[in-house]
Amino acid sequence: MNNIWDARIKRANHLVSIYPFASQALKFYAGVAAVQEELYTQLQKAPPDAAGTVGGLRDQLNAFVPIRKFHGFLMSIRQIAPPPLAQSAIELAQRGTEAWLHVIEEFLRASASPASYAKDASDLDWCLAWLFLQPYAEFFAGLNPAINGETYSVCPVCGAKPIVGVLRPEGNGARKSLVCMLCASEWPFRRVCCPACGEEREPQMAFYSAPEIAHVRVDVCDSCHTYLKSVDLTKTGLAVPIVDELAALPLDLWAGENGYTKMQVNMLGI
Repeated sequence: MNNIWDARIKRANHLVSIYPFASQALKFYAGVAAVQEELYTQLQKAPPDAAGTVGGLRDQLNAFVPIRKFHGFLMSIRQIAPPPLAQSAIELAQRGTEAWLHVIEEFLRASASPASYAKDASDLDWCLAWLFLQPYAEFFAGLNPAINGETYSVCPVCGAKPIVGVLRPEGNGARKSLVCMLCASEWPFRRVCCPACGEEREPQMAFYSAPEIAHVRVDVCDSCHTYLKSVDLTKTGLAVPIVDELAALPLDLWAGENGYTKMQVNMLGI
């Protein structure tokens, strides 16, 4: 049993009945997480001999991710994905090992470019590489040193952008942290600061929420016009940030309508 993956799947299935407007996204995520959990479990049972001794996390991904498992992963995703992504999985599976390596290398290169904004949601191959690499990145992240400090706008373990913010209880208030879109590492971050441009002036920073999902908010920056959602665990302690972020679709719609661009799209391209 992998408690992290099981908790994500359980939370997604629980939220399906609470937020029907996000039920398709949540059901898809639960299916993806089950496939990822299997990859993670296999890696736990037979970790690479040199894991943790070769460079940083991205070096470990390049060295140890078993590309031969990519075909089976694509076939599993094909069975549960929305039609466009399912078709992309079928086509990518037919292109062979050389194409798979290219797609994964392109993802690793692009996801380590903090100056860029959200990846084009139409790049479905990029999304498939992301989903495949996530369980491996999470495993290797556990072999890296602990994270300290509050100065990182991108993940200090792998260099990828944050996918969601988290507010955790601390004293009479809450402390903020960010969660990596790739390796799921979490690191502390300042409450009033834009992770996209570094803006710290309070008049330029704001947050909004919606009554139907009040424990999730959208943090916006009026200097660079980007946003990132945050999950407030002081309001709902059972929330699982990367899952509850997917359920908060009304906030993404609001942000887009008001001229804000998401710092990093989620697995749905939203």
